[in-house]
Amino acid sequence: MENDNLDKLWGSQGNDISTYTAKDIITKAKKQRNSQYISITVMSVTVVVLLVYAFYFAFSQWNTFNLGLLLMISSLTFRIVLEFYTVYRKEKQLISMAQKPYYAYLKRFYKIRLLINYVITPVCIAVYIIGFYLLLPYFKEYFSKGFYTYIIISGVISLLGVIAIIIYGTIKEHRFLKQLNKG
Repeated sequence: MENDNLDKLWGSQGNDISTYTAKDIITKAKKQRNSQYISITVMSVTVVVLLVYAFYFAFSQWNTFNLGLLLMISSLTFRIVLEFYTVYRKEKQLISMAQKPYYAYLKRFYKIRLLINYVITPVCIAVYIIGFYLLLPYFKEYFSKGFYTYIIISGVISLLGVIAIIIYGTIKEHRFLKQLNKG
């Protein structure tokens, strides 16, 4: 993205629509995009670990363990694809639109992000939890009691950490949408 080109394009329209400058919007967009890339990276690493484990150990015969892994991998993969789609769609719009239409686009974009965060993400988390739950009987059978307890505790703490990060990101996006609606 070229700041100078966007400044010139948006500056030619006047600033009667908002108090945000082109640099303000670009800075917020980059910050939000970077947080999405971090989310994508964390989810991708988790998917890779699950896939390696699944192909190395699990898929020799079909059972509820494999179903659990499949649910976990599917929910994360869906979220990764969704995040990539929103990142690149927003960036494409930023480059191709003038300030006023892009400002309106941002409002729509963040309303859609709220739908993703309040509907799709909880469904993905629920599917992931179901998948994890399906793995637990196998973990209990094949691992020691101490390691099984570790898996449960670390799994719950990791999941709560991810949920906290998602909630924090959702709150930030919600605040930005409120700012856009005021502007």
